[in-house]
Amino acid sequence: MSKPMNSYNTSRVIDSRTIADSNPAGTWKDFLTISKMGIVNSNLITTFTGVWLALKFTNQSFLDNIWKIIFVLLGTALIVAGGCCLNNYIDRDIDKLMKRTKNRPSAAGTLTGKQVLWTGIIMSVLGAVVLLQASFAAAAFGLLGLFVYVVVYTWWLKRTHSINTIVGSISGALPPVIGWAAIDPALSSNEPWILFLIMFLWQPPHFLALAIKYAEEYRRAGIPMLPVVAGFETTKRQMIIYVASLFPASLLLYTLGPWYLAAAIILGLGWIAVSIAGFFMKDTIKWSRIMFVYSLNYMTILFAVMIFAVI
Repeated sequence: MSKPMNSYNTSRVIDSRTIADSNPAGTWKDFLTISKMGIVNSNLITTFTGVWLALKFTNQSFLDNIWKIIFVLLGTALIVAGGCCLNNYIDRDIDKLMKRTKNRPSAAGTLTGKQVLWTGIIMSVLGAVVLLQASFAAAAFGLLGLFVYVVVYTWWLKRTHSINTIVGSISGALPPVIGWAAIDPALSSNEPWILFLIMFLWQPPHFLALAIKYAEEYRRAGIPMLPVVAGFETTKRQMIIYVASLFPASLLLYTLGPWYLAAAIILGLGWIAVSIAGFFMKDTIKWSRIMFVYSLNYMTILFAVMIFAVI
């Protein structure tokens, strides 16, 4: 991993986080935008997978646990959305410097900083309370993910060190564990931790592909993403390490049966091939887009197969 950007001119980041307060109301669309519903939905997929597999591995009934399932899905959605709002609140100064994010309500001023902050706090608290109705363990893991994402990743490492992507992956890997903990609070088997490992290894190549695509925007905003501080070639090598490590990790769930095993092998080898292609393609930005799209399909298909493999 690259060294901290001690010499990087972080003074370029706007210190003053003043934001226009001329429109104190905002719309429902603005609040949905700062909640990052795409991220919420993807986390719900992995949370439900944890729930579903826990039911099967502990021989419990779906209907007998229906309220726990509702609570864990609703609580996860709220706490993830709350974390995203707090991320928007903290990042509203640097978001204004990037084309990709400058139109976010928190950066553009259609929502005030106070509105964004309190929306994040209220959603996070409600999410923790709802998760607690599922199980104490589910709430604890939810709060751990929130802390890592908001405090460790967004508030600290995102602006200081290229390791931010790796540490931030901890929070993104917890939703399947949260789902499992709602059904089996003792986490009495290895499977929830394998799910955590799969999600942890999946995230760095996924987000680094995005970081390559928007490297110049991150550079302009003073954010020390790996492609900015170490270059594209180093980033490619790091990405392939994670993709190659993900392949055997995904096979650890071989107990899900031959259909899952076949999907994991095909998807894993395909992603390794795409990763290797990055060293031969002349257009690195185009390759990063391919990697990003493949990563989304990989996660969606693999977790869908996990669910259907045990029906």
